Amino acid sequence: MNLILGSQSPRRRELLERMGLDFRVLTAEIDETKYETEDPEASVRRICEAKARAVAARLRREQASGPDAPLVLSSDTIVVLDGRILGKPHDEAEAKAMLRALSGREHAVYTAFTLYRPGAGAEPETHCEKTWVKFRPLSEAEIAAYVATGEPMDKAGAYGIQGRGMMLAEGIRGDYFTVVGLPVCALTQALKRYGIDPLRPSP
Repeated sequence: MNLILGSQSPRRRELLERMGLDFRVLTAEIDETKYETEDPEASVRRICEAKARAVAARLRREQASGPDAPLVLSSDTIVVLDGRILGKPHDEAEAKAMLRALSGREHAVYTAFTLYRPGAGAEPETHCEKTWVKFRPLSEAEIAAYVATGEPMDKAGAYGIQGRGMMLAEGIRGDYFTVVGLPVCALTQALKRYGIDPLRPSP
């Protein structure tokens, strides 16, 4: 297994599977606090790299490091409205408040990914993509109905563009997969630098 996904996200697992990649999931707990005074892109890059380093530390404990070590892929996504980071809602009331704030407006979604081969003498490589999403105006009844599905509760900004949340967005400027949680095109190009080409799998 030459690729490790350092994320529990089912959306990211599904995207890697659709890319035809062979991987296993290995995660590590880190502090994912986003600081209000921190630049959004700097925040998502910092957390993403911290995830990769934490997974790499687990691999080292398993004595899996060096030039032949698996490549660690971590990722993090944030939703930003008026410079404020909207994380995962803690409860339904917070989810509804986020959706009210997003209603009828355009917001930014940042997704970063880090590639890191522990013990190979190189620093983690982090890339970040930004996509704009415009929501149509939402009624209170629509917000309540969407929150009642449970879909918003484990997602940044309280919506999932790949699920029922697709009915809330009227426009996207940028990479759709950045909003899902993994910028596939940019990742494909980056993986080639590590000898992994999803379009030309190894025999």
